[in-house]
Order: sequence, then structure tokens, then C-alpha cells
Amino acid sequence: MPYFAAVFAQTDQGWLGTETELDEAEGIDDVTDLMREVGLETSGDPVLLLVEEDDHWFAIVRLDGEDEPRVFVSDAHAGTTDGLAALLRQPVGEAALEGDAAGDPALLEDLGLEAKQLLELSERAMPGDALLAVAEQTGFAEEFDRLRV
Repeated sequence: MPYFAAVFAQTDQGWLGTETELDEAEGIDDVTDLMREVGLETSGDPVLLLVEEDDHWFAIVRLDGEDEPRVFVSDAHAGTTDGLAALLRQPVGEAALEGDAAGDPALLEDLGLEAKQLLELSERAMPGDALLAVAEQTGFAEEFDRLRV
């Protein structure tokens, strides 16, 4: 399935976005290593990975320094056994939230997106539209749009 994946990190001039490939990632550690590489080139935390696969589901992975990644996946059943969704869900395990989502819906609250809003986006919006709303709410919509063209 085709997917879109981009890492966003803050710089002194604002957010910087970089489209990325996750085909070679074998586990969440590979994903976080890739995110940390982008983070090293910027002024710091947080570093966010936004992923959308074939307009079926979306995921957000957040890194803060050397902390473990925090993950939100819009569809807890996506990739339950293999694939990109399963790889991103590794830190979440089998824990599900309200509806079909899995992970930490509060991972962007300090950036202005409440957990309730993220859960609503996962239930009501198409994945691409949901990620655009996330980017708008957290302040990097221009970078997101630049990469999605």
C-alpha cells in the first residue's frame, strides 16, 4: 500500500518537515533512529512523525529527547499482524482506546491539540484530512502542505 510519512522538527525559524521512507525499518527503534537523525539537525524537541497509509489510517509518533516514543494510531486494527501500522504500534501493544484508536491521544496536548480532538479526528476525518488538521493545530501546516503536494 502506498503511504506518506514525514518527520517534523522545530528550528529557530519554525518547523522543518522532511518526507521520509520507512520501507527499511524493521522495528520502532529504526523509526526512532530516523527521527533522531532529523532532530539532530534542528533545535530540539519535539520531533514528530506523521504517517498516513492509503487513506485507511494515520499515525503520529512523538520523540522528546532520549525518551521512549509516544504513539497514536487512528485504527487499532490496522496492521495487527504485519505491515507499517504493526511496526508503529509496537510501543502501544494491544491497548486500545475509545473507538478504534490505539496509543496516547494526549501526545500533542502541549502543542495545542487536545486528546479529545485527536480522537474525534481519528473517528470522523479521512486520514489525510486528519493529519492536515493536526499540522494546522500544532503550527506546521505550511510545511505539511509543502510535502503533501
